[in-house]
Amino acid sequence: MIIAGLTGGIATGKSTVSSIFKELGAFIIDADKISHEVVKYGKPAWEDIVKHFGNDVLLSNGEINRIYLGNIIFNNHNEKQVLNNIVHPHVFQEMLKQLEEIKNSKPESIAILDVPLLIECGMHKGIPDVILVYVNEEIQLERLIKRDGISKEEALSRIKSQMPIEEKKMIANIIIDNSLHIENTKKQIFDIYNSKW
Repeated sequence: MIIAGLTGGIATGKSTVSSIFKELGAFIIDADKISHEVVKYGKPAWEDIVKHFGNDVLLSNGEINRIYLGNIIFNNHNEKQVLNNIVHPHVFQEMLKQLEEIKNSKPESIAILDVPLLIECGMHKGIPDVILVYVNEEIQLERLIKRDGISKEEALSRIKSQMPIEEKKMIANIIIDNSLHIENTKKQIFDIYNSKW
């Protein structure tokens, strides 16, 4: 089985790239989707979040209030680290479980770990191919403002809260430049998929 990691920055088009790899036949293990699952009501990560942040972080149905929690961690690095230390091990465990299932059912397949913080959390170190979906900061800013309907200042703040895309570019060994038209991006993905693997 071939395993690759896929990462990018906010509004770089990682989800689009991931879906194209999936259309080509790769199995996608999506860390964001898993992170939403592991914090659902009654799950171990949910329990740990409530234990640390208190009942104020809950909606009336018992689910985590993501907006409220996001406001807590956005301006508090220590609390963000606590949340990451709670959630990441559960996400990692589920990703390993899914990888094992793919390996057992389709040993000749390609599995792509779609992880926004692949490099930041050090997961890239054990993966032979690290794919970065890249756009320059100017395009990233423009897309984020348009996608989320936020101000330039808010968009810049979100971009600056992440590891700079230029630093990620120096670590990744496969770069997909998503700055141009979607057909250009698809061609890069097809070339990688057909020549690399």
